[in-house]
This record gives sequence, structure tokens and C-alpha cells, in this order.
Amino acid sequence: MLRFLNAGESHGPALTAIIEGYPSNVKITTDRINKELARRQKGYGRGGRMKIEKDTVEILSGVRFGITLGSPITLMVRNKDWENWTDIMAIEGDSINKKQILEPRPGHADLTGGIKYGFYDLRNILERASARETTTRVAVGALCKILLEDIGIKIGSYVLSIGEKKIDKSEIESISYEDRFNNAENSELRLPILGKDEEFKEYIDKAKEDGESLGGIFEVYALNIPVGLGSYSQWDTRLDGKIAQAIMSIQAIKGVEIGEGFNLAYLPGSQAHDEIFYSKERGFYRKTNRAGGLEGGMTNGEPIIVRAAMKPIPTLMRHKSLQSVNVITKEPFDAAKERSDITAVPAAAVVAESMLAFVLAREILEKFGSDNWIQIKERIEKYRQDVLNY
Repeated sequence: MLRFLNAGESHGPALTAIIEGYPSNVKITTDRINKELARRQKGYGRGGRMKIEKDTVEILSGVRFGITLGSPITLMVRNKDWENWTDIMAIEGDSINKKQILEPRPGHADLTGGIKYGFYDLRNILERASARETTTRVAVGALCKILLEDIGIKIGSYVLSIGEKKIDKSEIESISYEDRFNNAENSELRLPILGKDEEFKEYIDKAKEDGESLGGIFEVYALNIPVGLGSYSQWDTRLDGKIAQAIMSIQAIKGVEIGEGFNLAYLPGSQAHDEIFYSKERGFYRKTNRAGGLEGGMTNGEPIIVRAAMKPIPTLMRHKSLQSVNVITKEPFDAAKERSDITAVPAAAVVAESMLAFVLAREILEKFGSDNWIQIKERIEKYRQDVLNY
């Protein structure tokens, strides 16, 4: 089974990931991975660290002369700001008076994590709970995208809202997913419509002036998916559940829906389901996609559409405070901090692409085998023909 573990702290020397179950004979390059890492760091409203960290990957194992070996692949992304944190984040020594954090921030993992793991210095919690961890998720996702793209599967994302500022659904219905993605790639806010950036930027700037942060909603999609990934046979084999868990695991994500999601609850059955049609050229297909490409926990051949809601970043500017309590003195304090991150919704959308890519790559390898990519591709092509001739 394809799986990965990652490790590393936000201000530690490096972030690492080990991927197991990745097939042999796949051509990969660090440039392809670095391109995805750069996409994660973009977005209007991000903080100063994005100017410090220009993430690049080092491949330490599992690849020889640009070809995967079928053995575990180790990826490493060095934290370029590590030189300023060597004393504070030292492996050995004493942490007293070395930027201890005793004041938990509302909305973060600080307090609960400190209680759970038995720490008063909450830096031990926030360094790992930080969204900096998603760097290696994107690196792993890049490897998964290479697999998927080689069999014609495309994954992309775009932002639908920042705070109360929204893209109206009717504005994008006539725009193809590929064009929405291309527009997003040329937008500082990953908007699927060109020419919208300035009004969204003004809205974000106003929030910054007010000391606020902003969440939002993004959509991630996958095209050209084979029919029958996932299963209805057990609760934990349903693909929609796996996708929801993967997207929900991204920091600050508080809601996930597939297809029309919650809107389906308001519709009668005659308007909620996707009617089935057939043609010799296309096989079975739907003219609508309210199910978001998944029925009964399985892919039905239509595009997979996933929407996620991200809460505002909890760390606010100093003049817009949240109240908390010091874990030692138990005295109240003002939890506001100086921080220039106003929104990270565009970056979260890129991370979600990687998580969707990982889940789909794992399902592909589970269904068609996981040793030699050359042989796996042959099985996939035969299966696609079998589905067409069903």
C-alpha cells in the first residue's frame, strides 16, 4: 500500500517524508517537485516567512538517475531560517528562557496539546502542529501527481471565497475546469476568473487594517478518473470517506463537501441525482455531476469535485485581541500577536490538491498493483477499454 510519514518542526533544521509503496520505473525530477512547493508558497495575504523560505527538495533515497527503484523514497526540505533557531530548537541542552511559550492561542493546538503531552512550554506543540508541516505533503503530492498525470488524470484547484467576498457560482459554470485552473495559476488569490484580484485584495487589505484574519472556501477537482476506485463493501473502503479525511486533516479546514454536498439536502430526489446516459463513444455517462464523481463510495467516471472551508488564521494582529490564560500563572492575557498572515486559503488549496493526489494514487495502486509502473499502466489501459465495452 502507498503510504507516507513526515517529520520535522516548523523552525527545526528540516522537514522530511518517507514514501513507501511507490512503484518502480517512474521518471521524476526535483524540478517537478520544486514547482509544486513554490505554488504552495504563493498567495496574497501571506506572511514574511514566505520571503525567507524558498523551499527546495532533496531526494535522499529510492531514486537513481531520475528513475524510481520501488524502494522507499526519502524527501527532505531544509528550513533556511534554521541558523536563527539553532539555540532555541536545539536537540540537547536546556530550554529555560529560550523563547518558551506559556500563553496558548485560541484556535490553535497549543493548550490541548500541552495538556495531552504534558508540556508547559507550548513551543513543543506549535512547532509540529504548524501548517509548515504541509510542505512535505506537497512534495509527496508532487510524486503522486506524476503518476496520475502519466495516465491522464489531472488535478487542480481554485478559490471560491475569501471571507465574505465570493465568486458567484453562475460566473464559472460556463468555464471549463482546465480554464478555471489556468486562471487560478495566474491569480495571486487562485481565483478562477481573471480580473477579480484587485477587489479581493482591497477586501484583504481592509481586514489587515482592522487587525483581522480571513478564511474562505476552495474547490479541488480531479479529471479523467477510472470508474470503480474505492468500494461500498466496508465503511473504511469508501473513497469519499478517505478523501474527506485527507482534506479535513489539513490545518484550519473545518468542513468538506463532495459535489453539491449540503445543497443536496434542500433538493427533492428528482433534482438531486445524476441521470445515466449511454453512447458507444463514451460508454455510460452523466450530463450533471451533483454527486461530485462519487456514488456508493466509488468513482463513477465523472470529475471528482471536493469543496473545503478554511477557518480564519487564529493568530491576530496586536490591535484585535483574543483572550486567553497563562498556563503557569493562570492569569488572563491578551493573545494578540504581530503577524502579517491575513489569509492562507490559496495555499491550502494547493495542499488539498496534494492530499487528493495521494489518495487517488493509493487507490490506483491498490486496484492495479504497485510494483512496476510500466506493467501497471498496461493494466489500467486494458481496464479502461473493458469499462468502455461494458
